[in-house]
Amino acid sequence: MSAPSSPAGPDSALPSVTARVLAFLSVLVGGAAGGFIGYAFATLGDFRGAAVGLLLLAGALMGAGGVAVVAVLTLRALGEWTSIRDDPEAVHRVAAARATRKS
Repeated sequence: MSAPSSPAGPDSALPSVTARVLAFLSVLVGGAAGGFIGYAFATLGDFRGAAVGLLLLAGALMGAGGVAVVAVLTLRALGEWTSIRDDPEAVHRVAAARATRKS
């Protein structure tokens, strides 16, 4: 007797692994760039000791946070674009939804 096949689940809007890895790496690069900016600001401001570390940390967190927001929005747009591209009827549904919003 064969095992019953599992029912097909809902379509996933999850982006590809490559896109998610690139988004993660971009957040790391943004955090490093923010840390460098925080360190440069501390050096230019002639800060010493813990203030340098705090400015470096603040810059890194702000840089990584800003890039993370952009990365999440990009991944969501990529998932939506892929699902619309794969479903020919989706174009008509999007056009109908836009038409009802305008009126």
